[in-house]
Amino acid sequence: MYVSTRGLAPALDFERAMMTGLAADGGLYVPEAVPVMTAEQIAALAGLSFEEVAFRVMRPFVGGTFGDEEFRALIDAAYGAFGHAARVPLVQLAPNHFLLELFHGPTLAFKDVAMQLIGQLFQAALARTGGRITIVGATSGDTGSAAIEAFRGLRGVDVFILYPHGRVSEVQRRQMTTPQEANVHALALDGDFDDCQAALKAMFADRDFAEGVQLAGVNSINWARVLAQVVYYITAAVSLGAPHRPVSFTVPTGNFGDIYAGLIARRMGLPIEKLVIATNRNDILHRTMVTGEHRKEGVVPSISPSMDIQVSSNFERALFDAYGRDAHAVAADMASLREDGGFAVGQGAIETLRDWFASGRASEQETSATIARTLRETGELLCPHSAVGVHVAEQHLGPTPMVTLATAHPAKFPDAVEEATGIRPPLPPRMADLYDRPERVTQVPNDLPTLKALIRERIRP
Repeated sequence: MYVSTRGLAPALDFERAMMTGLAADGGLYVPEAVPVMTAEQIAALAGLSFEEVAFRVMRPFVGGTFGDEEFRALIDAAYGAFGHAARVPLVQLAPNHFLLELFHGPTLAFKDVAMQLIGQLFQAALARTGGRITIVGATSGDTGSAAIEAFRGLRGVDVFILYPHGRVSEVQRRQMTTPQEANVHALALDGDFDDCQAALKAMFADRDFAEGVQLAGVNSINWARVLAQVVYYITAAVSLGAPHRPVSFTVPTGNFGDIYAGLIARRMGLPIEKLVIATNRNDILHRTMVTGEHRKEGVVPSISPSMDIQVSSNFERALFDAYGRDAHAVAADMASLREDGGFAVGQGAIETLRDWFASGRASEQETSATIARTLRETGELLCPHSAVGVHVAEQHLGPTPMVTLATAHPAKFPDAVEEATGIRPPLPPRMADLYDRPERVTQVPNDLPTLKALIRERIRP
């Protein structure tokens, strides 16, 4: 069963937690208990396909929602379109430093690893009930295109994606605005990502609206997103010798979901020595770890726009655990964040978080320099988000293998990569005509009643 981080919503099974997304009390669903794998079970994953590892890792979390054969088939369907046989291959950058390439899915970003699976799970669940849902997502760039790719053309689903107008790369924008299916709606909001995310949470909080349109969420607030991301921590670590030796990870993150998945992997028994939070100039997570104060300072546009976030939703899940699952303390902190712009993390909780995570930040200049140097020294071309991760990881290298998560293909951010290296990375052949496809997009004000009215109007019968 799954419980809310704020303690006032009913516990749900996996299917209802997945389909609901955000809890009725505004909290995020987490499992009542995390299943633990023995060292022997982890060792037995060596040499298996990504799909088989995904089945073994996720199966204990889904309960009776899917039978074994159905769940295997859904996993196989989710990853069949990935452009690499290993799905998430490792590349060595330097002695004891590895890059985990998470961008071989259909939209060239790590979000595909979870979103392609969620699309299959939602479709299977809806097929059983004959129901319909309205998916509304907020994106800083990659979640939106991954969600659209996963749900485009599906019966019983309308997809509305809010993204900050003018604050995503052209490739990211076109991946959201060029699909022609009638169930896809790209909405360019006048504001930043935090405005998009706030509007999404407000829609979930309006129970009449949420129930009236059968609202479902696929942002990283959705537990199924986090669960799917746990898998690649385990495949990478096993490839590097786990459970017989520990492995460390550095994660470029803005909304905290990707690195929280690493914490779940550690709780499952994976011997992770360090989990390193890597931030860009919008460094609220790094500041929190250093100062103990979690306080917004405004979003500044950067060359790594998917990390231009000040309200990191999944940080609430880590707080819940750090407070010993004290939902009252979490709710109080979230109220302070909403009303006062921040809060001081409780002394015991911040010490726990510092035990679980290290952190660092990369400036714009450091990010660009890392892209150029990595290409020169290794031949590997990084996107700016991955470069943030590599820069921070290099400050934490040691005798334990370090894996930096490469979260997007460099062709998604060609301007930043070209500025750093003089090379403009081409799109893969399957996307070569992206710049020629017609766009469908609606620019919308940062006004909740207007957004809700538009969604009601466009939902298909």
